[in-house]
Formats: sequence, C-alpha cells, structure tokens
Amino acid sequence: MTTSPYMIELREVSHAYRTKAGDLPVLDDLSLKIPENSFCAVVGPSGCGKSTLTRLVSGLMKPSEGQVWLHSQLVTSPRPTVGMAFQNPVLLEWRTILENVLLPMEIVKSTMSRAEAEKRARHLLELVGLSGFEDKRPSELSGGMRQRASLCRSIIHKPDVLILDEPFGALDAFTREDLWCTMHDLREEEPCTCLLITHDLRESVFLADQVVVLSGRPAHAQYVLDVDIPAKRKLDDLYTPRAVEMLATLRHQIQVAQGRAADADAPLAQHAPPAKPVRRPIPGAMQ
Repeated sequence: MTTSPYMIELREVSHAYRTKAGDLPVLDDLSLKIPENSFCAVVGPSGCGKSTLTRLVSGLMKPSEGQVWLHSQLVTSPRPTVGMAFQNPVLLEWRTILENVLLPMEIVKSTMSRAEAEKRARHLLELVGLSGFEDKRPSELSGGMRQRASLCRSIIHKPDVLILDEPFGALDAFTREDLWCTMHDLREEEPCTCLLITHDLRESVFLADQVVVLSGRPAHAQYVLDVDIPAKRKLDDLYTPRAVEMLATLRHQIQVAQGRAADADAPLAQHAPPAKPVRRPIPGAMQ
C-alpha cells in the first residue's frame, strides 16, 4: 500500500447524532487533507461540528458515512498516536505536576523507560517555562501554568497528531498570546501534525499553516485559507497589512456561514483573496 503524504485525511465524511426527535446532521460530506507536520486550524459558527470533528479524528467516534485516515491507516478505534489538549486542563490534584505530565505513559505503550520518560517530562516542562514547578500540585499553579502542563502531558508520548480543542479559550488575553508563542516553540522542537479547534480568528492565523472555515450545520468545508506569513512568527505579525487582510476574509466567511452575508459579497479587506467554495472536492482531495 502506498504511504500517503498526508497525516490526516477525511474522505467524504458525514455524521449525524441520533436524538428522540430523529437524526441531527452535524457534518455533511466533509473532505480534508492535512500534510504531515503541518498545523491546521478549524473555525466556524458555534455548534457547527468542530468538536465532533476532533472525536472522529481521534477515533473516539465513527462517522455515519465516509472515512477518516491517519497516516494511511483507517481509523476505527481510539488511536494511541493522538494527543489531546482541551480548554479545561483536567489535572489530577492528588498528583504533582510532573506526575500529571507522566500520566499518558501509564496508559499508552511506549519504548521509553520510566527514567527516560521522566527526563523527557522535565525537559518539556522546562520548554514551557515550568522548570521548578515539577513537585507542585495543580491548585498551586495559575490557569496559564496548568494549561502549559496540560500541553506537556499531551505530547509526552510523542504523538503523531496533536488535537487542540480550544485549549486557550478560557485564559486572559495576555496569557493566551503568551501560550501561542509557547506553541511555536514546542512545534520547533517537537514536530507533529496539529489540528486546532478555535473561535479566535487571530489565534488561527498566528498558529496555523492553513485555516478551514466550516459552514453552518450540517457543516462542510466552506473555505480554506493558506496562511502565508513566516513560520517563525511574532505577535507583531498579526498587525501587518497581510494579516489584517486574512483576518477580514475569515471574518467575512464566518458571517457567510452564519447566514449574515451572501457568498457574492466582497471580502472586507481590499486585497483579500475572494471567497472560494470548497464544497467537494477540496483541491487535492480524493477523486
């Protein structure tokens, strides 16, 4: 079998939840291809199925129709090669920060010894600025510090795919921006394919190589934006004319998805790329 250059592939995926009132369609014929070691952000109206997408990619759910592939393997069950970080870091209070970071090593099979895993955990904590806090309890750390520890825990077992489901959404603006920079540092030393779910358009442009806008429910990929600013980014890059153009385009596409603007409406920025429907197939998708 030929190995695909894409780490994550969704092939014509549709999903509906069963309710007492009947099936509730959430995703409709969604096709995506995310290259290995790239960063893809997904934005869209509230309730459009973004979190459902993460459950399908991680193998926690099976799609009603279509297929999900990770590194040329069909996803049919939870995958140990996937790491996840959520808005709530959910650290265990009876464990130290170091012990919390090491928790996946007690669940996922690994070739690392306990000593190697602990050395790696301490290194990751140092990378995110938590050196010296290894023996603290979660309640002794701020919200931003707990989220840093959660990020370390999500990659301790060297996952191929890291799913970030609004991990910075509950933090204040300054802490959130600081963690965006931390994510760039982590990616530089710990390359992996990232899938970010967010409501923050600035966050998507700052972190991602590609931003996918989902339509209203049932969602399909309405628009795909390639982020063409340098990979090693600084917060000042968000204030360049090009970044402002991209943010205006994404904001317009969200309004389209919400039914507040028509597809034919001009993007808000003068030189922003025109809205390009990517219903099916997305350029490069399976034919």
